[in-house]
Amino acid sequence: MSRLGALNITKNSGAKHTATVIFFHGSGAAGDHMKEWVHLLAKNFVFPHIKILYPTAPLQPYTPAGGLMSNVWFDRLGINPRAPEVLESLAQIEVDIKKLIKSENEAGIPSSRIIVGGFSMGGALALHTAYRWDPNVAGVFAFSSFLNDNSVVYKELRDSATKVPLLQIHGDSDDLVELAWGEATFKELRSLGVQGNFHIMEKLGHSLNKRGLNIIKDWIDKHLPNI
Repeated sequence: MSRLGALNITKNSGAKHTATVIFFHGSGAAGDHMKEWVHLLAKNFVFPHIKILYPTAPLQPYTPAGGLMSNVWFDRLGINPRAPEVLESLAQIEVDIKKLIKSENEAGIPSSRIIVGGFSMGGALALHTAYRWDPNVAGVFAFSSFLNDNSVVYKELRDSATKVPLLQIHGDSDDLVELAWGEATFKELRSLGVQGNFHIMEKLGHSLNKRGLNIIKDWIDKHLPNI
């Protein structure tokens, strides 16, 4: 049984659902918060043929919060690029995410018509999903996101090629996940064969913004055209 919390959905505005976007929230948030935030900033973040899923991370102990319970996708030993990844925790969420994608596949949406993305930790989860757990997705986007220096994602990409395109966006005033961390993540992914684009948002901290969401919307339209 999946450990994921409530699944919030933005239904497609047209008659037929032919693609899906899975939008993962950041640490300590929830799917309904992510959905509200997106629609507050970009009311046009809807598609005639695409269903958007905003899942909620499982409630679990989170080391950076002193072991307190939090809705996080995976545990971390520290909020810095040098911290080793908690592979056991990543393996647990892998099961949940694969089940979520499988449910879309069983509903008639192949992985090639699914884009995964997210904010902060949610973007990191999306990178693990696209470059480790389901290499057949149509694309991945990451807003104010990161991978640690020794990420298993990099190790995976050294052993296998990928065709999954990446869109990465980061604020130049981010004081939680610094711009240099996001840029280093993108640079390393590019060196391992990932094709994509990196956009810097001026005067933006650790947050979404309307301009960035509009860039994501246009990118989704390009990679998941109506059929």
